[in-house]
Amino acid sequence: MDMDAMQAPFFAYYGDDFTGSTDALECLNQAGLKTVLFIDVPNVEQLARYPGIQAIGVAGMTRTMDPVAMGNELSQAFAALKALGVRHVHYKVCSTFDSSPQIGSIGTAAEVGISVFNPRLVPLLVAAPPLGRFCLFGNLFAKMGIGSRGDIYRLDRHPAISYHPVTPMQEADLRLHLSKQTELPIGLVDILSVHQGVEEIRIKTQACLDLGIPMVLFDALHLSDLMPIAEVLDAYGTLEKPLFSIGSSGVEMAFGMYWKTRGVAKQTVDWPALNRVGKLLVLSGSCSPVTAKQIEYALLHGFRAVAVPASAVDPAADLQTLMRSCIEQTLAFMEAGFPVILHTSLGQEDERIAETRELLRQKGYAETEISAQTARIHGQVLGEIARYIARTTDLGRLGVAGGDTSSLIARALGIEAVEMIAPFSPGAPLCRAFAPNTPLDGIEINFKGGQVGDEHYFIKLWGANAS
Repeated sequence: MDMDAMQAPFFAYYGDDFTGSTDALECLNQAGLKTVLFIDVPNVEQLARYPGIQAIGVAGMTRTMDPVAMGNELSQAFAALKALGVRHVHYKVCSTFDSSPQIGSIGTAAEVGISVFNPRLVPLLVAAPPLGRFCLFGNLFAKMGIGSRGDIYRLDRHPAISYHPVTPMQEADLRLHLSKQTELPIGLVDILSVHQGVEEIRIKTQACLDLGIPMVLFDALHLSDLMPIAEVLDAYGTLEKPLFSIGSSGVEMAFGMYWKTRGVAKQTVDWPALNRVGKLLVLSGSCSPVTAKQIEYALLHGFRAVAVPASAVDPAADLQTLMRSCIEQTLAFMEAGFPVILHTSLGQEDERIAETRELLRQKGYAETEISAQTARIHGQVLGEIARYIARTTDLGRLGVAGGDTSSLIARALGIEAVEMIAPFSPGAPLCRAFAPNTPLDGIEINFKGGQVGDEHYFIKLWGANAS
């Protein structure tokens, strides 16, 4: 890598949702790479407002899109990233590889990336050991709850991920899972080869390329497995032909560690401690049992909850009256000194999930459209309520829970970009939002996926001690 040419960002990633994008943001900043996360691909003028950045992220919404919409979105986004002159472009997906042929197709992303970048190699690196994600002989395993002490399950037997309401993971072998989304062949550099070191990884990778297999999955069990993988992959990234990769934040972990040894990652930050805030609002569009337990625990320790009814998705409902009711309840709790969680469900068994689906079926939405429509409406409703609350009271911190709704909430909040303030929970840093001309400009904000955190999560986000 030419150090003298590094005046502009040399690494870029496109996240398929907002919570996953802040996960990658944390990994890069922690490694010493100054990184900013944008809502859309930034132009030259926007980049100029963030001097010295080495990497950028784009928080997309492709996790909830069908393949046609994904193709249109990613073709433009990838072309714009390529025009920035970056050496590496990463399509960042959830560490549980959430996807299907109909929704959030990673196969579609691979095909679009290959058409735009024409790369020699498309590495798949999904393992992220610090997050409890492990890939062995092509099969993905996941801990129950990121940053928790939960048990580890093969993905197709995971109590939450195998029952995801939109993209249930029914196959742990990522090559077989992906083969339903694309006809591209997929090679494997298995864990035994990885443990033999850089030269063996290089040989196995080249063997796949020699067979005409550009997409290669890399196993990893330990954090130390990522460094030799990154050393091999880094050689494939040039200005003329950027490396296009697909995977979890394990990609950022790998390159961050490697570039730190090469003197590329130089930023050192003394991250501040998390302070207690007076007023905390959490917006939860998550149906994960992990988030449900976190809400339950928070309600036992000083929080109050406001439920968004299923009728929010009904076009015939008086949405303004519904939101006004939620706002009035929230403000009343806040003025009484309580942090508030505004939620659309309390786990997968919440009756509102079935009621919502039935309401949308009655309105003529196909099964493949219901989840995206639900996320769109919930994102808009939660975002508008939060903006009103921020205009009305001195909101100290905002939390957002839920992968599928996070990107839509961020857009409804008017966010243009976020920067990391401090680590908080693995995969979910505390950030500062840039939301020009809105009451949320400059607010502290935390985005978390459904599987992130232990039961104390919201207590700690408030700045209180968990007991």
